[in-house]
Amino acid sequence: MRDGAQATGAVARRRMAVGELAIWRALIDTTAELRRILGTQLLQETGLSPADYQVMLALSEANGRRLRSSELAAAIDWERSRLSHHLGRMEGRGLIRRDDCPTDNRGAEVSLTDEGAEMFRRATAPHMRAIKKHFADALTPEQFEALDDILRTLQSHLHPEPAVAPAVSTKGESS
Repeated sequence: MRDGAQATGAVARRRMAVGELAIWRALIDTTAELRRILGTQLLQETGLSPADYQVMLALSEANGRRLRSSELAAAIDWERSRLSHHLGRMEGRGLIRRDDCPTDNRGAEVSLTDEGAEMFRRATAPHMRAIKKHFADALTPEQFEALDDILRTLQSHLHPEPAVAPAVSTKGESS
């Protein structure tokens, strides 16, 4: 058992190879470039910024097109102060509405207005076309399968499931 623990520690201490670092850098650069291209196209074609779209997407997927501001911040992984400033700009454009939370005097509920929902709906088709053009059309079905496997592996590594409890016998057997 000690040898296994030492081997695991050695793997964890190994430095990344030059090729691994180059692949990491390519991932960072490529995703940044995709975000830049898609964001520019989204803004030009729809008048929505990528941040607007992200907020509207989260609200459109929420029950009743509304979320508490703290839930919205968590859903899109933003600091609450950044979200508050951005929501103020969106509210001024009539895309969202903020109301006092009926269950918590300190909180606010953010909802997508009918105008905001319509703008989001109109923006989705051109945005999906841009994603297809700049991302999906570049990959083969085999590459999509490989990418899916890679992303699932990374997600499992980043968010390992808790250990499963041993099965409990329901027939009165001892284990």
